[in-house]
Amino acid sequence: MLERMETFFANRVDAYEEHMKSIDGLLEAYAEMARTLPTNVATLLDLGCGTGLELEEIFKLHQNVKVTGIDITREMLEKLREKYNDKQIELICASYVDRDFGLESFDAAISFKTMHHLTREQKRNVYSAVRRALKPGGCYIECDYMVLTQSEEDRYFAENRNLRESHGAADGEFYHYDAPMTVENNIRLLYAAGFKSAEAVWSRNCAAIVVAKKVECIS
Repeated sequence: MLERMETFFANRVDAYEEHMKSIDGLLEAYAEMARTLPTNVATLLDLGCGTGLELEEIFKLHQNVKVTGIDITREMLEKLREKYNDKQIELICASYVDRDFGLESFDAAISFKTMHHLTREQKRNVYSAVRRALKPGGCYIECDYMVLTQSEEDRYFAENRNLRESHGAADGEFYHYDAPMTVENNIRLLYAAGFKSAEAVWSRNCAAIVVAKKVECIS
């Protein structure tokens, strides 16, 4: 059964952090994402920020970074605000899909375990918007579920499509379902969105961290 994205996470907000921390490799992934950020990062865009678990490690290394966090579930954002009320954080309760993040506003952008809910087209559109929002030389860091083969990816996407059709879900309505891609296909989408480099820098089990960089200077 499909649940709307915001409803799915609102119903699980109290157990969310314990669940995420119990997944093998994720605590290491949080720390690795923080270490991968540029040392001089001052402004950060966090897509699908949830309760801000990824920010725990980031604030250890970048105490004064200004964060703009976007998430579709208000209950998640309330938890985040409670934890980090002493930090410079702007929170936006909305979907980050098809959203304009501005032009050259951030040193870096991140997403942690959220992009695997999107279609390939949606991901490319988000990547394009993120690239535009990064300052010259900025980077985007994504940690997400990844599959090993094209057949696995195709199976997840087909199941998601069939579930949406049987549920009568309209285009643009967001429901919770995992549809992970391969690392290689994620990287291809990042290049297609205009990033000048993209590579996997860390992986464990079904999780990987990919770093994409924007052109170093404006022509």
